[in-house]
Amino acid sequence: MDLVRWCSLLVFWFCLAHEGASGLCFQYHHQAELKHYLHWVSKTYPHITHLYSIGQSREGRELWVLVIGQYPKEHRVGIPEVRYIGNMHGNEPVGRELLLHFIDLLVSQYGKMKTITSLVHNTRIHILPSMNPDGFEMSVPGVCSGVDGRYNNNGVDLNRNFPDLFSINQVTREPETLAVMRWTDMETFVLSANLHGGAVVAAYPYDNNESGKSRYTKSPDDDVFRYLASIYSINHRRMFKGNLCQMSFPGGVVNGASWYTLIGSLQDYGYIWTHCYELAIEVSCCKYPSAEWLQFYWAENKKALIQFITHVHLGVKGRVLDDKQNPIANTSVLVMGRDDVMPYKTNQLGEYYKILMPGSYTFRVESPGYVPLMVNIHVKDTSHMYTATIHDFTLHRQIS
Repeated sequence: MDLVRWCSLLVFWFCLAHEGASGLCFQYHHQAELKHYLHWVSKTYPHITHLYSIGQSREGRELWVLVIGQYPKEHRVGIPEVRYIGNMHGNEPVGRELLLHFIDLLVSQYGKMKTITSLVHNTRIHILPSMNPDGFEMSVPGVCSGVDGRYNNNGVDLNRNFPDLFSINQVTREPETLAVMRWTDMETFVLSANLHGGAVVAAYPYDNNESGKSRYTKSPDDDVFRYLASIYSINHRRMFKGNLCQMSFPGGVVNGASWYTLIGSLQDYGYIWTHCYELAIEVSCCKYPSAEWLQFYWAENKKALIQFITHVHLGVKGRVLDDKQNPIANTSVLVMGRDDVMPYKTNQLGEYYKILMPGSYTFRVESPGYVPLMVNIHVKDTSHMYTATIHDFTLHRQIS
């Protein structure tokens, strides 16, 4: 470890020893410091946190995830799973630090702030501070543009490395990409955002289209995505202005493909293949600003980070059960008029989660061997109560 890293680690331990979790320093945390901090949080708050690794980077660095929730070690029926991912591009580390401070906020204010306590009680929150720790270690502080450190250790842009709906993305999946894909398959993620740098805007699907040309490309849930993006933007101190970084984004939001198209984004993969409402949040004009700016960026994003994941409780949720109240897994739950590319399927507990704007919707529920069901549901905005509208479906077996 070089002298700079030693000094950085000493500063980190000084902060931890003298100020505790509520005084996490505004500095960039390298891999050793990040690991120490996450382990410290896990040991200090074992009743609401769980630390695990989803895999390793190309160079063998652990991809640490901290879970915060009332039941951190396991999924519970009715409690939605959300996630934040930072530092997908190694030279965009502001998100990495924002997520460490978000962790600090959640654990230190649990039981003290009503909003934080309610959020933690009713949501299982997964936080991956760095998806690209190798790229971060190669990046240079103070460099606001360019690609040095952007890619992983194999020179691959991880946000071009996922399967794509509109183009055959014939690339070798990197270890970091595969880790996130396995992680996505393991959990029923409902809402997610990955944090970037180089602009200040909330971007939503799609990121690509059939032509590969920049134009607004709607997803079946375009209204929901526009709303979720606006929730982040209006709760950010400046994003809603839409005129930052010498760019123009009305309302501080943008459809990804209307900005520029890209093949193999996490945003489109998460939404299309796993039905997780995934957004990309750009949080700083400068990709790697000096550490003295971190407190400023935290103040800008703090409220938005809270409010965004609170809206996982918008819409409807429930279970699909048989006439003996046993859960039916792999059941198709379709909202008429919203043609999913990949049919939405219930998880092993028979659960479904659909983020929807308030209104009336017709659901079609189908499972082999059961009589299909059509139901009208009126969805209210109950997100302030930290629960979506609840509706269970009961299917009856077909009689030969």
